[in-house]
Amino acid sequence: MALLAYLKSLFILQLLMGFVFVVSGLIINFIQLCTCILWPINKQLYRRINCRLSYSLWSQLVMLLEWWSGTECTLYTDQATVDKFGKEHVIVILNHNYEIDFLCGWTMCERFGILGSSKVLAKHELLKVPLIGWTWYFLEIVFCKRRWEEDKKTVFSGLNRLKDYPEFMWFLLYCEGTRFTEKKHQISMQVAESKGLPRLKYHLLPRTKGFTTTLQCLRGTVSAVYDVTLNFKDNQTPTLLGIVHGKKYKADMSVRRFPVEDIPDDEGECANWLHKLYQEKDALQEFYNKERRFPGPTIVPARRPWTLLNFLFWATLLLSPLIKFACGVAVSGSPLLIIGFIIFLIIASIAIRRLIGVTEVKKTGSSYGDQEAKKGPRPSPPPPQTSLPFSLLVRLCLYGRSAASHPYLSLLSPVEVDELGRRCSCKNTIETRVRENEWHYRMRQRNRGSTERTGWGGRGGDWFRLQLDTE
Repeated sequence: MALLAYLKSLFILQLLMGFVFVVSGLIINFIQLCTCILWPINKQLYRRINCRLSYSLWSQLVMLLEWWSGTECTLYTDQATVDKFGKEHVIVILNHNYEIDFLCGWTMCERFGILGSSKVLAKHELLKVPLIGWTWYFLEIVFCKRRWEEDKKTVFSGLNRLKDYPEFMWFLLYCEGTRFTEKKHQISMQVAESKGLPRLKYHLLPRTKGFTTTLQCLRGTVSAVYDVTLNFKDNQTPTLLGIVHGKKYKADMSVRRFPVEDIPDDEGECANWLHKLYQEKDALQEFYNKERRFPGPTIVPARRPWTLLNFLFWATLLLSPLIKFACGVAVSGSPLLIIGFIIFLIIASIAIRRLIGVTEVKKTGSSYGDQEAKKGPRPSPPPPQTSLPFSLLVRLCLYGRSAASHPYLSLLSPVEVDELGRRCSCKNTIETRVRENEWHYRMRQRNRGSTERTGWGGRGGDWFRLQLDTE
């Protein structure tokens, strides 16, 4: 075992596996490009072929998890739910806490025979990632820029195209929108407080638009929603780099099935249903932290040999000519060839490392409404016992539409603005009603008659009301 662990840690073996993945991916992408001629002739045949081609690529990553690192995946669910796996179209909701959460999801897809047809609502930036984004494009993956006015048309059309998909599919949604970090969690909970929603301890506040839109478009196609909560034994923090190094992890996944008929049709009620679901997911995480397991019976689906056989096929096909070429370079004794081959290895290792970096938490995800990321550092809140000048508040109101971008007030969180209001007192009143990315300003001058100016901007949400009395 010690020898095997040592071999897995060798950089040259990791580089060779990366070489197989990259080159086989390029070959698969080229074949996918050639299959485009089938789309106008036989769309369903095109889809079935591309499901098999994508399986040949994704299964190499699943092989790393199952066979190379030996990671164990345990399901906590009932047998009746497992019996439906791979036999129906479903939407899967997964918590987004780990670098390899997608890989654990793919592992379950593979074990139930739907890895090639798995779908996801992915951020548009991933379309530009070589191999991954290109393969997803041919698979009709739905991409979004997380700006609804731009996404509305493309998301609706992309989802509607999937209604007649010939293979059973699991459509994955990360409703939190980005991976969990402490900073994002703090910002997320400020939004929750402004909307009057309960705080979540282990999740970000879910973004409901993606879920409600997906369910609206695919209702009648999907049979159920699977709620999956993922955790790892012994407080492990798994990484894709750890998987490449052969490190073994133990994953636990709680799976709950909700028939689509039990989920409200109305968008507002559907959003409330999702918020309640995440409160239940939070309770599940709390239970897991105390008991080191999820409630319910356990099932360990057996791993299948196809991922390993697929990798061995590509390794045999691609490594044989590479090894022959390397031996030829060494025998030739040509300094130019040797230096060129070394440069090739360096470039290949950097490229593979950058592909792995796509999954790293610190390099991924959105700012979750964190406007500091776009507008620069947040100004320091006013010192204690200092009132905000009335003249400044008047100017903010007179700005109308541009008031939301004022560098002093608009960057303050609802909590900070509330604290600011408690420090001000006077006969003149300014009312500020806030919702997510939306500000409504109104000024009433009691001593000057009725003068009113209003300004609007941003998107909808729940109202948060604040009254500032100033001198």
